[in-house]
Amino acid sequence: MKKMLSVFIAICLMVPAANSQDEYIRPKALGVSFFLNDFVTPARIRSTSITQVIRDKRYARLREMSPGLALTYFKGIGSHVDFAASVGGSFIRYPMANRTFTNESFLLESSLQLNLKLTTEKYWVQPYLSAGVGASKFRGYYGAFLPLGLGLKVNFFDEAHLFITSQYRVPVTTETSSYHLQHSVGIAGALGKKKVPVVIPPPPPPPPADTDGDGITDDVDKCPTVKGVAKYQGCPVPDTDKDGINDEEDKCPTVPGLARYQGCPIPDSDKDGINDEEDKCPTVFGVARYQGCPVPDTDGDGVNDEEDKCPTLAGPRENQGCPVIPDDVKKKVDYAATRILFVTGSYKLVASSYKGLNDVIKILNDNPELKLSIDGHTDNVGADAMNQTLSDNRANAVKSYFVSKGIAESRLTAAGHGETTPIADNKTAAGRQKNRRVEMKLNYY
Repeated sequence: MKKMLSVFIAICLMVPAANSQDEYIRPKALGVSFFLNDFVTPARIRSTSITQVIRDKRYARLREMSPGLALTYFKGIGSHVDFAASVGGSFIRYPMANRTFTNESFLLESSLQLNLKLTTEKYWVQPYLSAGVGASKFRGYYGAFLPLGLGLKVNFFDEAHLFITSQYRVPVTTETSSYHLQHSVGIAGALGKKKVPVVIPPPPPPPPADTDGDGITDDVDKCPTVKGVAKYQGCPVPDTDKDGINDEEDKCPTVPGLARYQGCPIPDSDKDGINDEEDKCPTVFGVARYQGCPVPDTDGDGVNDEEDKCPTLAGPRENQGCPVIPDDVKKKVDYAATRILFVTGSYKLVASSYKGLNDVIKILNDNPELKLSIDGHTDNVGADAMNQTLSDNRANAVKSYFVSKGIAESRLTAAGHGETTPIADNKTAAGRQKNRRVEMKLNYY
């Protein structure tokens, strides 16, 4: 019951909002309708559930409903709200609580309700929701109920309309009223003319004014509060790019610019994306990190410093900008490497190795930009870890000799590779001898 009262109150509260949109108000109308009262279906729903009734198809048949006639008065309140007052009667055997009647008697029901229309009167078809209060009389017993429902109104111009309604009538006085459904269809005719809001004509327009005093009256002035010129319909000369220089004086009217360049942007002569005022090399394509200048080429070898492995020494691009080491120098280093010998099973250099190493030292002293990598290798005799350690120690022994002769350690790298990179077959003594070696290679980086 509380929920039903809440629905009625909510619809009543919506009336002012709907009324505020008052455009077309339905005139008064009087209608007659045929209805069917259904007391059977609500009783079954309350004894089981609506789901059970629908599943078992136990809702009332036409023969279980009671027919009747009703008279209804309609009055439009707003474009979305109608008031309706109805009175109707039917002959039934009323299922009143705690009382049993054997014969049919006349049931009189009346109600006052509001119909909340979901569309305005300009539509032919108007669905609506309804809620209100009602009273009943049966054999001297008086009752009260709340009619809640929905309906559909079909407008025939302004003179008449068809209405179809289904209501669920909830008893307030449960001793003298019963839950029931009422389905009705009827037609109503207008009692008066349709209410049309009074439209007050606007006052006559004031005489033409010229608010901005530019000689162009406001009625034809596209910019009435800003002084302008006639050829722009009273507006100022446009400034399309919003750079403060009007289009008639702007050499670049669609691109923001500066007055000193006649409205054009600061030029970029070399098209490198850096304007000439910030470009240290305005006529040569460059990059931002060098202030618009090209990446420098310190040694002038055609390979810029960012790609040049030897930026201060000229060299060909195919050698990454470094000088080409002469073949005879490479051969001297390779020969010296073949003469490096160690005491068997150790990393102590044999004295005969020094002559070749001294030749390499001379090359390094004559070419201070050169660097040297030293790589030690072994055969596969013995454990892997032992061979790795031995190759490391032998490479570092050669490096230590160079350092002892004044070669900067920063110019030298030494690494052992154990038995991982043989150059000959380890199955033969000759092959294993070739694999026990130290390799040296000159480079600039």
